[in-house]
Amino acid sequence: MSICTRCGAGFGCSMADGGSEPCWCTALPPAVAVPLDAAGCWCPDCLRAYIAAHPKPPSEPA
Repeated sequence: MSICTRCGAGFGCSMADGGSEPCWCTALPPAVAVPLDAAGCWCPDCLRAYIAAHPKPPSEPA
């Protein structure tokens, strides 16, 4: 069991907990950069909320 470094909630992180399957977070799009002060993993609720609050800027035309 992992502990979210943002809110303190317990959650399963396959990478940190030594699971054989990919972690749940690998299914999320790499939409935003995680802040440098975000040491450790965030729970699904915190990571999804962060992604929703920081929308990816539109791509510039090529």
